Amino acid sequence: MSDTTIRAAVPQDAATILGFIMGLAEFEHEPRETVRATVDTIRRDGFGDDRRFETLIAEQGGRAVGMALFFPHYSTWTGTPVLYLEDLYVTPEARGSGAGFALMTALAEIASARGWKRLDLSVLDWNPARKFYEQLGMSHESEWLLYRLDEAQIEALARTAGS
Repeated sequence: MSDTTIRAAVPQDAATILGFIMGLAEFEHEPRETVRATVDTIRRDGFGDDRRFETLIAEQGGRAVGMALFFPHYSTWTGTPVLYLEDLYVTPEARGSGAGFALMTALAEIASARGWKRLDLSVLDWNPARKFYEQLGMSHESEWLLYRLDEAQIEALARTAGS
């Protein structure tokens, strides 16, 4: 297993983070055009006083090989914020090296230190990473189904307000 270090991302990592997001889109068989994030939006939303997310960077040999992009959401059941892992990405050449495990361990440490009582994520049903998550002790919540409105659907629903 390679020696992996985990650090908090800094604004200068925005291009690297965007590159990892593009890599994830490719892995998920999505066209690059579906990624509308930019270096500027990552800098705006990931850093500063009003940040919307945080990112951890995994490095091996001084080179960035992965990231975990996360943010809190709130659980009314636990009465605490919950760590929501939006994206976990490790470069193809670093998969199996321990980088993903190091990122997940760091996320668990953050959640524990902040008093967040759960770590949630969504994964595509065909993604082989499901086995990795299960090996970490995560459970598949088969009774809960993800529902989503996209931008156009949000706008259409919003237009019905007051009707």
